Amino acid sequence: MTAGRIARQASPGALGSPVDNAPWSADPYSHALRTGRGPLFLRRTDGWLLPLEVERWCADADAADLEVLRRCEGAVLDVGCGPGRLVAALARQGRRVLGIDVSEAAVSRTVRLGGPALRRSVFDPLPGEGRWGTALLVDGNVGIGGDPAALLDRMAQLLAPGGLLVAETVPEMDLDERVRVHVTDARGATGTAFPWARLGTPALLRHAERAGWRAVDQWTAGGRSFAALRSRRHRSTSSTAEPPKSTAVISSQRAGKPSADRPVPEV
Repeated sequence: MTAGRIARQASPGALGSPVDNAPWSADPYSHALRTGRGPLFLRRTDGWLLPLEVERWCADADAADLEVLRRCEGAVLDVGCGPGRLVAALARQGRRVLGIDVSEAAVSRTVRLGGPALRRSVFDPLPGEGRWGTALLVDGNVGIGGDPAALLDRMAQLLAPGGLLVAETVPEMDLDERVRVHVTDARGATGTAFPWARLGTPALLRHAERAGWRAVDQWTAGGRSFAALRSRRHRSTSSTAEPPKSTAVISSQRAGKPSADRPVPEV
């Protein structure tokens, strides 16, 4: 596998686990987002390195990104939005969109670009649960938490019945991998180790079928691979959703100390 293909599989806005937001909230990741430059890596416990495409994440949406956005339906939730290129592009189009990310640096940059964003884990209570038209898991965010089944179950809770999930996968590989990694830079600064997953499209589709999703499309663009899914399940009547017009804050919801406000789009 080439370095370029490897680099596309790690996420700018993922979380270490449903209960641990530290790995993507601390330096050197935050420093890289503030400067818009790498090099930055995910390092596996055996020393294997996964280059992270910081410069691409911090640039404008490219042709492959715009193809993803063209397929979006209704209000869009970008899970692990990173520095916000997709959220900002949708906002400029007048679309209803919200980015979520556990990194304060990522959320701050998204808001500066003009996109609404919250500092939250996908496993936290979120605005508009069960009413989003599309959810995005791009830049390898299908690996969030290291448990594809748990993540797919959560995405089904967030989407409206029949809603669309667009996920980016490892190109041209039937890969289904669970690893523990930490963020590191060229100087060797490291963050906390956390679980991660890497999936090729065939593996994602196997997990999706078991979790009650239906594959509706697959495509490649710019050397990247994507799949679109719809859930066959009806969402539960019970929900921890917040009112869709609640206020977005750039801070941990556990910290209770907002550093900025931004309205959440009506869903």
